[in-house]
Amino acid sequence: MTATLIWILVVLAVLVAVGLYLSWTAGRLDRLHARIDAARAALDAQLLRRASVAQELATSGVLDPAASIVLYEAAHAARQAEEEHREVAESELSQALRAVFADAQQVDVLREAPGGEEAANELAEAVRRVPMARRFHNDAVGAARRLREHRKVRWFRLAGHAPFPLAFEMDDESPAALVERAA
Repeated sequence: MTATLIWILVVLAVLVAVGLYLSWTAGRLDRLHARIDAARAALDAQLLRRASVAQELATSGVLDPAASIVLYEAAHAARQAEEEHREVAESELSQALRAVFADAQQVDVLREAPGGEEAANELAEAVRRVPMARRFHNDAVGAARRLREHRKVRWFRLAGHAPFPLAFEMDDESPAALVERAA
């Protein structure tokens, strides 16, 4: 009788320990998903800021007409893109920014215009923040993916009905002439 009682207590202790471990893992996964949501919101804000500053700069009349049109269309497309086309539109905005500010002379012309120094600094800051925000988001996605790939998470369905997290892949290389002058 005593041996049976001891075995029952041991089994209960093991079940409680496993339950606590699974609960802790589910909580960790939930926190990672919350971190992904926060990082995505920050990334969206930085992308919107970059597109807004580029669009504002394109309509300011400081740039030559061809550069203004290229920059405006890319910024407008990035702001209006649907979620499934957003990575491509943001990459095209990065390419447009590199094309417009490919040489240092264009940056100098921008800085010499009235209000151009502030506009150039604001654009350089916005362009510099996008890769950091994207990196934070993709790091959180990677951590959640690694945890979700564990057998215990799949077998016990600890992720619930949360969608599988996807990284945000885009071309976020900054225009060298713009960023070097701002630093």
